[in-house]
Amino acid sequence: MQAVEPVHSLIPDAPHAPVIRVRGETLTELPQDLYIPPDALEIFLDAFEGPLDLLLYLIRRQNLDVLDIPMAALTKQYMAYVEAARATRLELAAEYLLMAAMLIDIKSRMLLPRREQAEDANEVDDPRAELVRRLLEYEQMKLAGQHLYAMPQAGRDFDTVSVFVPAASRQWPSIHAEELAAAWLAILSRAKNRTHHRIGRQELSIR
Repeated sequence: MQAVEPVHSLIPDAPHAPVIRVRGETLTELPQDLYIPPDALEIFLDAFEGPLDLLLYLIRRQNLDVLDIPMAALTKQYMAYVEAARATRLELAAEYLLMAAMLIDIKSRMLLPRREQAEDANEVDDPRAELVRRLLEYEQMKLAGQHLYAMPQAGRDFDTVSVFVPAASRQWPSIHAEELAAAWLAILSRAKNRTHHRIGRQELSIR
């Protein structure tokens, strides 16, 4: 029986993608005598666009209420992803580590006793409020992006057709200078024969 490291699966449904790592060697097929520990962690690497995308995935996968997030369970799952990624020598972006610190801070503040009555009735004394707001805004932007991506795009869904139309050459009418001078004199003569009229305004009394 072969000794293996915890299984770390890659992008879901990716063809010919590595699925396991045995003694540092990446394999694309499962050996018949492979033993998978019960605590093996399944991770989708490179499938998330950022920490908010990862959090939203964890929330939706567990059918959690985004307005009432169980911080203990969410923080545990998020930290498991971070630790597993670091164990496989993956370079995490600083924003993932920053989000981890934020989750731990929110979890710690959730353990503190809350004020029985807030000074302002409209005040929401919930450490999760900022995180919930960011998650909802990110989900709206993600859905909008998916809607835009589903729209037909040139080069992906259809090809553009361009037709070359040669520029038509201009042909000026053949006319002599004497004819232009005669036409101009005719225009001036017609202008002199016009009489301009001006109608004045008449004031009427309503008395």
